[in-house]
Amino acid sequence: MQRREFVCEAYRFAPESGTLSLYYAFSTGERFEERIAFPAGAQPSEAADRTFRLLLLACGVSYYKAFVPERIRCTAFPLDPVTAQFFTEFYRKGLGEFAWRNGIDLAGLAFLSEAVAPASPLQLQLPRLTCVPVGGGKDSIVTIECLKQAHEPLVLFSLGNAAPIEATIAQAGLPAIHVTRRLDPALFELNKTGALNGHVPITGILSIIVLACSVMCGFDAIAMSNEHSASVPNIADVNHQYSKSFEFEQSFNRLLDHHVLRGVRYFSLLRPLSEVAIARRFARHPEYLPVFRSCNTAFRQAVERRGSSWCCDCPKCRFVFLALAPFVERQRLVDTFGCNLLDDVSQIDGFAELCGLLRHKPFECVGEIEESAAVMAHLTGITAWRDAAVVSALAPRLPRRDFDALFAMRRPHLVPQRYLAMLDACA
Repeated sequence: MQRREFVCEAYRFAPESGTLSLYYAFSTGERFEERIAFPAGAQPSEAADRTFRLLLLACGVSYYKAFVPERIRCTAFPLDPVTAQFFTEFYRKGLGEFAWRNGIDLAGLAFLSEAVAPASPLQLQLPRLTCVPVGGGKDSIVTIECLKQAHEPLVLFSLGNAAPIEATIAQAGLPAIHVTRRLDPALFELNKTGALNGHVPITGILSIIVLACSVMCGFDAIAMSNEHSASVPNIADVNHQYSKSFEFEQSFNRLLDHHVLRGVRYFSLLRPLSEVAIARRFARHPEYLPVFRSCNTAFRQAVERRGSSWCCDCPKCRFVFLALAPFVERQRLVDTFGCNLLDDVSQIDGFAELCGLLRHKPFECVGEIEESAAVMAHLTGITAWRDAAVVSALAPRLPRRDFDALFAMRRPHLVPQRYLAMLDACA
């Protein structure tokens, strides 16, 4: 049965519980209700309502992808052309990997708009406080510790209750805002019966949830931890990390500044850095080694299926191990992961892919091919790693690169000058 249209139907906020309910439907009758639980007692306002509207449109991507009709309609409020265009691009580019894997052309996808003028932005006066979303990996830890060193007033943010995120927050010793997102179980049942599934722009969704918290909880800056390489496509124009990219960061800021609200700065503190530069900074905080984790197994939707350690058999595990190898003592790194990935011959092809010797850059949050290749070649000059099986197999096939160039500050970025000075101070 062909689904001609996906509809963002309605949203309702219950301040007593802090629950935002989002309602969706396909033209053939399938219906969904998503719930986002903010801190109880969060008060509604015109500014909060504007962020709820953005969330209705953004979170719909998780349901839309089940059948991918070309038309998307909003019945909850009149949708202006500017906002419609922003979310059309959000779906098209945020679902780029999903479309590539499923052989789907999303060129015709479009949010239908009405002949209404875009809203003028609300001007907010919020307390000076920086919120850092915590992902459980090395990047947000570097942001946290950099801002702590500068004595910047901080609050952390977590979406969900994954163990690495909670452990990082506990180690940081800072206050945190906790939000949960409950996808409609009906979506998972559809997936079991053959509905399409795949990667969605989750960082974009998280960004709008944090924006809603800025209004309801009171902070004036959102410091993301997306690095320079997040803007680099995996293949052609498909970027697994689209909603971590500088393109998204610019587009989102433009929408907020012109048509939603002003008074909240949204930027990525680590945008000027390479992944390897971030790894070097992270290595200065060994207290986080036992608790941090980037492996996707720790963040599965089903809690009972979540891994309790690094899986050591995915691109993220390989890349983080490789990026840290020049900066963390070998035995300590092996103890952290539970094995020596660079001395395992079964890992050679996986590392070769990271270094650009096989296929394309993996569809994962990993650094640029040039970064991985530069680190692999650099390890031949480190006694502890030069004879490891993977290094011995791959380094001779790689051109020598300027390892020190990986630590140069990069552009473009939107880091405010005050925060850029903080980043420089903890180099």
